[in-house]
Amino acid sequence: TGSAFKKVYYDPNLGRQVSMFVPAEDIVLPYGATDLDTCYRVTHVMRKTKADIVRLQQAGFYRDVEIGDPDNSQSDIQKAKDKETGFSDTDDDRFTLYESHVDLVLKEDPYADKDDDGEAIGVALPYVVTMIKGTNIVLAIRRNWEPDDENHQKRTHLVHYGYIPGFGFYGYGLIHLIGGYAKSATMLIRQLVDAGTLSNLPGGFKTRGLRVKGDDTPISPGEFRDVDVPSGTMKDNVMTLPYKEPSQVLMALLNQIVEE
Repeated sequence: TGSAFKKVYYDPNLGRQVSMFVPAEDIVLPYGATDLDTCYRVTHVMRKTKADIVRLQQAGFYRDVEIGDPDNSQSDIQKAKDKETGFSDTDDDRFTLYESHVDLVLKEDPYADKDDDGEAIGVALPYVVTMIKGTNIVLAIRRNWEPDDENHQKRTHLVHYGYIPGFGFYGYGLIHLIGGYAKSATMLIRQLVDAGTLSNLPGGFKTRGLRVKGDDTPISPGEFRDVDVPSGTMKDNVMTLPYKEPSQVLMALLNQIVEE
C-alpha cells in the first residue's frame, strides 16, 4: 500500500513498552498533511474487547464509565478486505476506539499559558483524546508533552514507513506500481479462457424447420443426437458462430505483461 506505521507506547496491561504494527487504513489524518510531526490531528483507529477496556479502566488509564454495546458497522475498506479473504466480521464483538492526537484548547486547563493578569491565552496544547466510535463517551484525555517541557512540544508515538515517496503524505507501494499490470494480466487470462471455452463448445443458428429430438437438454461431449432435416443436407440447416481459438497474440501480450 506504500505506507505502514509503528506505534510505540507504554502498555499498562503488559507493564512494558510496546511497538505495534498499524496498517495505513487505521491512521486517519486531515487532507494536506505532510508529516506526523507537524500534523495537528492524527487519529489511530483501535479495536479492543470489552475485557481489555475494563482492565484499562481498573488500571486507571481510562475513565470508569459505562461503555454500552459495540458498534458493528463496517467501513468500505473492511468490506472490500472481507470480500477478498472470504471472511466476515459480523460477529466481531470488539469496540472501535478513536485515539486522536490533537491540539486542543480545554476549558479551565491547568497547563494553559497565561498572560500577566492570570488569564488563559487560548493557545492550543497537544493532548491525546480517546473516545468510543458512534458515541460521545470520552475514555481519556491525556497530556501529550513531557512534564518539564515549557514549550509543550508534542510527543510523537507513531513512526511512518514509506515504500516510495509520493506527492502527498502517503507513499507509493506495489499496488500502485504493478497494480495496472496485474489487472491487465487478469483481463487477458479471462479472455483466453473464454475464447477456449467458446471454441470448444460453440453456439450457433439452425433453420426454424429443423427439429432436434430432446433439444431441451444440452449435448454432452461425444454424443450424437437424432435430427429431422426438412430438406437438403444438415450442414445447410446448421451454422456455428465463428468463435476463434485462443489468440497467440493475446498469449504473447500476456507473457510480456507478466515479464514486465
